[in-house]
Parts: sequence; structure tokens; C-alpha cells
Amino acid sequence: MQELADIESQYSEQIKKHTQSHEKAVRYKPSGPKISTDTIIRLGGERFIQSCSSTSMNDISTLSHPYSNSFSGLSDEEVKDIQLIENLLLSAEKVTQQQFEQSIKLLDWCNVLSCSSGNSIQRLVHYFSKALREKIDKETGRVVSSSGSGKKDVPNLAERVMSPNPTATMLYEKIPLYHAGHFSGVQALMDGVSGSQKVHVIDLSIKRGAHCTILMQALVSQSRCPIKHLKITAVGTTSKQIIEQTGDCLKSFAESINLSFSFNLVMVEDMLDFNKDVLELDPDEGLGVYTSYGLWGMIAQQDRLESLMKVIKSVNPRVMVVGEVAANLNSPNFVNRFIEGLFFYGALFDSLEDCLGREDEIRIVTESMHLGKGINNIVASEGAERVIRHVNIDVWRKFFAQFGMKETELSMSSLFQANQVAEKFACGSCCTFDRDGYSLIIGWKGTPIRFLSAWKFS
Repeated sequence: MQELADIESQYSEQIKKHTQSHEKAVRYKPSGPKISTDTIIRLGGERFIQSCSSTSMNDISTLSHPYSNSFSGLSDEEVKDIQLIENLLLSAEKVTQQQFEQSIKLLDWCNVLSCSSGNSIQRLVHYFSKALREKIDKETGRVVSSSGSGKKDVPNLAERVMSPNPTATMLYEKIPLYHAGHFSGVQALMDGVSGSQKVHVIDLSIKRGAHCTILMQALVSQSRCPIKHLKITAVGTTSKQIIEQTGDCLKSFAESINLSFSFNLVMVEDMLDFNKDVLELDPDEGLGVYTSYGLWGMIAQQDRLESLMKVIKSVNPRVMVVGEVAANLNSPNFVNRFIEGLFFYGALFDSLEDCLGREDEIRIVTESMHLGKGINNIVASEGAERVIRHVNIDVWRKFFAQFGMKETELSMSSLFQANQVAEKFACGSCCTFDRDGYSLIIGWKGTPIRFLSAWKFS
């Protein structure tokens, strides 16, 4: 019964955490009768706990939603969605107890009421059900894990997720979450190199360079300290041709706004080969480092991540701006990882539901090729096979502290930029902003999605 106690205890903690994040998050106020995916998950979670143990209600009674004791006021679709979440959690609980046949029966029920083309909850449950079924198949020996012939494909998942792709570019134009992150990140970078007429940015995650064009425009428009030259050094291990194309586009853009600009590409086969000698540093430059989702892929390769940070420390930038996922999907405990992933991916599916149509091709590709594969990896894989290993800001703080890095407070301008950008989207009111220490947490209806932080070396 220990696993059952664990899942109930961990779920209660998740309810508390997400309830508190809703209370602190700013800007989002529900408009209309529709309730959020986060709320559906919490209601389904409360029903799951009730169905497991009546005594657990004492722990969550003060947090219970008004709808938790009955379905009064909910639509038929919302009632079915809550039941879907409840049965998905029951199935996960049966997996932890190795009661696989009972879990499969529950998954069969979930499959009937969920699909990849339904609402956000139905799509979310569809992909989590598939992942649970694969986990069962692996644990019962029905399929061979990737530790065999498919081992080479395991690291490629992280590379595919991190690599620039047309879908990600189009999604950027539709979802305020990403726009807000880029604009506030660029503002943090600007704050860090302010007063410099020559600016050099080492970019660890340039992709299509959308944030670079924002930076260029910001530098050109500032009047207090006119920019004389901007240099961007893109560092990468894959996608050389795409990064070169990005460089060409940035050169053309710089020319169109009369900005003196140079672009350097540093490609290394292995991040262990990266060193400061390839960076063409100039002591007269204001040096900054920028990374957006550029570090998490090395969490499972600690030696490479540490090697990269040692190089960055050795060049002593004025600022390092870091944007990463604001969720802990790297717990060795399956229960923790499953529940955290359910809330995190639930918010992402909710954002797609609010910003894109159900038949939108960008949405379909994003959910099936990116979100679905991520869910499958964190649920069905263990050990070296599990490459999706996002960690939250607190974990990064402890890691950065090893290199003498100190977190600096983001300016009000960074928060203003995030708010201003979100307001331009029809669904922008769903984008929420909160402070965690000196960092900015960007979320969807209160659920943390990504964090933005700025750092200096002591």
C-alpha cells in the first residue's frame, strides 16, 4: 500500500502547489463558463483521491474546488473530462502497484472517450494513455526497450525537440507564451550590456533567430548609447545548415535597418570541444550570453553541461540570460514525474486549444510530433532512455551556484515587455506572470510553463 500512499500524498502536494500558483499569478481572470484544463485536472485528482481513500479528504478539504463534491454547474463534456482524468490517474496508480491487467482495463475505457482530435483534456489523456500502455508493455516484456537495437534513436529525441523546425517557427507566431519570453529575455540582455556601443552576444540556442531580430531593433532604437556594432556568435552541435541560413537572414535584416553587424557560427561535434578560443572576443565589447531552452538537453550529460559553464565563466560575460521550462520532469519517482507532467502538458494543450483551431495543422503536428513524444518519454522511459529531463528554477539555481553565478533582479521593463506583448494576442489574457525570487515565471492560466532569469559571475 506504500505506492498508493505515495501517489495520494504527492497528488495532494501538487494540488496545493497549483492552487497557490493560481492565487499568486497575475493577469488571468476567467471570462465565460469554460473552466481551464488545470481545473479539470485538479477536480479529477480530487475525485481520484476520494475514490482511493475517504480519509485523504481531510488533507485537501480546505483546497477543494466548489465543484468537487458534485458536478453541479458543469457541462456534460466537463463531467466526462473529469472522469477521464480520474480514470487516467487510477490507471497510473495500478501501474505503480504492477496491477497491469486492471490498468489496461482502465486505459481501454480512457481510449473510448479520448482522442487526438477532441478537446484539450481528451487529447491530453489520449497521449498519456498511449504512454502508460507502452510503459506496461515494457514492464511486462511485451516490447523490447530501446536499450537494444533502438538505442541510437534515444538521444535523437532531445535533438529533434531542440532543433529549429518550421512548426516551432509558426507556433511562435500564434502563442503569446513564446513571444513574451523572447521580448522579456531580450530586455534582460539589453539591461545587462547597457552602455556598450559594441555588443557581442554568445547565443546557445539561436534556432531561427526570432529573438535576435528583436534585439537588433531594440539596439537601433536606443538613443542614449548609439550602437556601433553587434556581433552574434551562434554555438551549436547540430543543424549547421539551418543556423547558417539564420545567419544570412540576420545579416539581411541588419542591413535593412542600417545596423553594423557580424555573425559567427561555432559548430562543435561535442560540447566538450567548445572553448573560449573560438569566440573571437574583443575586450571593448559588452559581452552577453543568451540561451532559451538551450541547456536542458545536457542535463543527462552532466560533464558537457559543466564544461560549457566553465567556458562561459572563463569569458566573464556581463550577463547570462537563461530561459528554461518551469517544471520538474526529471524526478526519478514515476508518480512525481507523471503528476507534474500532467499539469505541465495540460497547460500546453490548453494553450493550443485557446489559440488554435482543433483542425489547425500546426496544432496537430505540435501535439503528435513534439508534445506526444515528450509525454511518452517521461512516462514510458527510464534510465538512459529518458532524455526529456526538464528541471525547475530551484534546481538550476543550485547548479549555477557551483560556478559562482549570482541571480540578478529582472527590471520592471522586462515584466512590462512580457505584459505588453501578451496583450497583442486575442488569448493573451490567459498568459500569466509571476515572480520567483528575481526570476520571471511565465505561465498559462497560472500553471508555470517557463522561467526567465538573468545571472552574473562573481
